[in-house]
Amino acid sequence: MTETFKAPEGWTELDKRAVDTVRVLAADAVEKVGNGHPGTAISLAPAAYLLYQDLMRHDPTDARWLGRDRFVLSAGHSSLTQYIQLYLGGFGLEKKDLGEFRTWGSKTPGHPENFHTRGVEVTTGPLGQGISSAVGMAMAQRRERGLLDPEAAPGTSPFDHFTYVIASDGDLQEGVSSESSSLAGTQKLGNLIVLWDDNEISIEGDTSIAFQEDTAARYAAYGWDVRTVDWRNGGTADSVYVEDVAALKAEILAAQEVTDKPTFIRLRTIIGWPIPELAGNHAVHGAKLGTEAVAGLKEVLGFDPQQQFQVDEDVLDHTRSLAERAAVAKAEWDTGYQAWRSANAEAAALLDRLRARELPAGFAEAFPTFEADEKGLATRAASGKVLESLAPVMPELWGGSADLAGSNNTTMKGEPSFLPAEYGSAEFAGDEFGRTLHFGIREHAMGSILSGISLHGLTRPYGGTFFQFADYMRGAVRLASLMKVPATYVWTHDSVGLGEDGPTHQPVEHLAAYRAIPNLSIVRPADANETAQAWKATLERDRGPVGLVLSRQAMPTFDRSEYAGAENLVKGGYVMKEASSGAPQVILIGTGSELQYAAEAQKQLEAEGVPTRLVSMPSVEWFDEQDEAYRESVLPSSVTARVTVEAGIAMPWYRFLGAHGRAVSLEHYGASADAKTLFREYGFTADAVFAAAKESLAAAGA
Repeated sequence: MTETFKAPEGWTELDKRAVDTVRVLAADAVEKVGNGHPGTAISLAPAAYLLYQDLMRHDPTDARWLGRDRFVLSAGHSSLTQYIQLYLGGFGLEKKDLGEFRTWGSKTPGHPENFHTRGVEVTTGPLGQGISSAVGMAMAQRRERGLLDPEAAPGTSPFDHFTYVIASDGDLQEGVSSESSSLAGTQKLGNLIVLWDDNEISIEGDTSIAFQEDTAARYAAYGWDVRTVDWRNGGTADSVYVEDVAALKAEILAAQEVTDKPTFIRLRTIIGWPIPELAGNHAVHGAKLGTEAVAGLKEVLGFDPQQQFQVDEDVLDHTRSLAERAAVAKAEWDTGYQAWRSANAEAAALLDRLRARELPAGFAEAFPTFEADEKGLATRAASGKVLESLAPVMPELWGGSADLAGSNNTTMKGEPSFLPAEYGSAEFAGDEFGRTLHFGIREHAMGSILSGISLHGLTRPYGGTFFQFADYMRGAVRLASLMKVPATYVWTHDSVGLGEDGPTHQPVEHLAAYRAIPNLSIVRPADANETAQAWKATLERDRGPVGLVLSRQAMPTFDRSEYAGAENLVKGGYVMKEASSGAPQVILIGTGSELQYAAEAQKQLEAEGVPTRLVSMPSVEWFDEQDEAYRESVLPSSVTARVTVEAGIAMPWYRFLGAHGRAVSLEHYGASADAKTLFREYGFTADAVFAAAKESLAAAGA
């Protein structure tokens, strides 16, 4: 079209005008609100337009279409890159939404949010999270295909599609992207295509001050198919900048043919091109351009500097014809889809159930029950038995561990690993459509990948590690909580009770810290039967992430003929054993392995004639969800003598304890010794609970 803009075959001047319209809209949106990130949205306009208007299989009238490709803007700060394409393509945004960018109540928040803006697949913002969740999406697509259409030749199944990512320099500097990208290479995810916007600019200026490695070589070492498109033509002083969109399209089409590797396309750009005087300057990265620069950009592009948010009618008519073109592609896909349904009645029924998020027949009956046992079972072991029981009933449930499967008990016996066959080991047989996930020692990536798998829509993932190492995945857990993603975290070795590994591995503050995350449910079952019910309740609620916090050490399995049934766990907290008089003078509240000490202390207090109620509180969050009448029935406000028992800091419990309550807790780091010794030395005994109850009774004047 021009010497500096090479369009793919079939593009017209309207396409070029549309690309330039993207640029001025990005500049105007940031200028109006006074803040934002215009530079990347301006220089990436041709690449984003290519994906949305030319390459991706999607439908503006049906943003959740089963057969769609997925797009992840990992460079979430450049949210206008996506918003403007959603506007031009007719996904539900209008010009006024761009004018309300980053303001209260708008559809266009500062970073893309999948729960807020139609057409956004995943919430991105913290760098590295988007590309890492995209790895999960690509893994989910392969697993779903294995469940529904495993025999189809590559590229012929209605469940084949691509996940596209636009990533920035910042994404590739964050460690989580290295973790996930390494795993993507091992998994040979040929359905994943990443465009790296290599503009060598971050907030502090030239990336050379902190980012010097050969990133393309790094991705080649990960096992990716690596390609380069250089719009800078070497980047020397006399180089001519040419937006060769035709070359970029050719490389993406070639990447689609690579089925045994994910593809990494290094796109060398100049940030803010073609803003006069400012293109390539880090000043355009994270701030408005200023009136003069915006006017200069418009003049260079042939737009009226006096107009704001200028969109020519013929341009919008052209871009919104995407719906017509999508309808043709969708009809072609649907022909294959209906043929698949006709030939695969059982798989079609499974798909319908998965899309409806319905639980399978026999779900409730699949859960094991555990007989009363004084010696008992570690809740991590009970969790493993639950997973084994669910395996044949619930094919959509799959997961694994960050290299701790034997300790986390996350492997379903007899199930092959989700892994290219040639990478299998003596312990784990590989199958590209397998079920057991191996994240390696990559907790942060595991968290992001679980979100991507869940967001893809059909399967239910879980991932395990030691609770102490949950800190390594906290960024992903927080984002999952923001999105209310129904991922399950199996966090074992939940306290100083893990023993000899010592304080570096013993979580102390973690229960309080994770309970502080909105929308995240923490569930700490007190025995094997509560563990089974924790899994059941988690899968039944299917909303928001859940952390199952499980013990290394064995704990007694309560006799449920003496104590209330474990099915009450679904309410978060329940009266496990009522006071003998029916009217308690003191309430003992316990969780996890420490509930046993509260149960013993209840007997001691009752033997002294003190009516005592025992409450199991495995999930504060689920208890808070109950109505006020139920909460009052468990913890009546008239009973102010209370004791909480938990091997962690007491911070979450003070609102239940009130002025007269006492906490049996751990306010310091642990030590290296066996669990029995540590619990004794740190005061987790029935006698300590008994003494705390006496103190609370005295304080309450009872």
